Amino acid sequence: MINTSLDEEKLSKRWLEFWNRENEDRPFLSTAVSKENARRSPAPIAPQDIKDRWLDTEFQVKCARYGAENTLYLGESFPIYSPNLGPDFIGAVCGCDLKFSPSTSWSEPCIEDYGKYPDIVFDENNPWWKKMVEMTKAAVDDANGDYLVGITDIHPGADAVVSLRGAAAAAMDLYLEPDEFKKRVWQIFDVFKEVTERLHRIISEKQKGSSNWMCLYHPEKLWYVTSCDFSYMISSEHFSEFILPELVAEAEWLPATVYHLDGIGSLTHLDTLLGVDRINGIQWVPGEGKAPAREWVEVLKRIQRAGKCIVMSCSPKDIIPLCEVLDPRGVFFSFGGLDRDSAESLIKEAERVCRKKRAAFAV
Repeated sequence: MINTSLDEEKLSKRWLEFWNRENEDRPFLSTAVSKENARRSPAPIAPQDIKDRWLDTEFQVKCARYGAENTLYLGESFPIYSPNLGPDFIGAVCGCDLKFSPSTSWSEPCIEDYGKYPDIVFDENNPWWKKMVEMTKAAVDDANGDYLVGITDIHPGADAVVSLRGAAAAAMDLYLEPDEFKKRVWQIFDVFKEVTERLHRIISEKQKGSSNWMCLYHPEKLWYVTSCDFSYMISSEHFSEFILPELVAEAEWLPATVYHLDGIGSLTHLDTLLGVDRINGIQWVPGEGKAPAREWVEVLKRIQRAGKCIVMSCSPKDIIPLCEVLDPRGVFFSFGGLDRDSAESLIKEAERVCRKKRAAFAV
């Protein structure tokens, strides 16, 4: 891979340490900076129409290469492009339409009456699926080992039901249509497996291991994110009844997974999630405007006590305080906002602090 701190062999070995929680020297630290003295080719010209901008495969792949060639990846970071149609992609594969803005996309719910909507099954002729196959194949062909290609953002389970029904209707379904809600969740689970497996197969033709939008790398296995943003809106009892069974099935099907825990309202489900053996780690996202990472030490320690990995985005100011109080094994912090010298100095300081802690415990 181009512009990385570690060659492919060392990067693979290092990432196996993360998944096995064996990185004793310091937490994994991931950041990227603009490459100095880069020989910049002209930036790709974006289509005028916003939808075309998302769906223009050639433009998207050119952007991925342009970014990889003009960026320096420090610590455990690496160049990656995950083809992306937004968080409701699996809903679109299951039947809804997508609308696009410059920065995101959203679904147009299509199920008004469960009784009138056919069973949800994977359709390889679905236009959104065909576009994702096209984008993924084009990226794999272009990457040629220079950067990783990740599996797209999928959001299955209850989040996909929300794509198809709308959030308010899906919330009421837990009371008014509980059996239909559960039925559709499990139908989507089968689509999720088909989509994930097929995309991984395409990527594996020219690439070892797997990655996705979370930017963690497993050099040997398929790994994917588990999540349920809808859980922010529901009680622990409803989470256990409507979400957990399918989530456990996802975790048992996937060789490795990290759960994306998004928003303080979702913390009520943390202990339940920590009890799922096959979940390898938790990505904690407090939410916009909430306390910085160093203020969530007790949450992070709960995750560590359960034997799980930690994934979190931090300010550079958070890194050393967290190194001082957390076991570095299986911890991944991403950060930005520093130039190359400052970022490399921070990485060295994190290693020094962790080394000092190990020496103190050894006495």
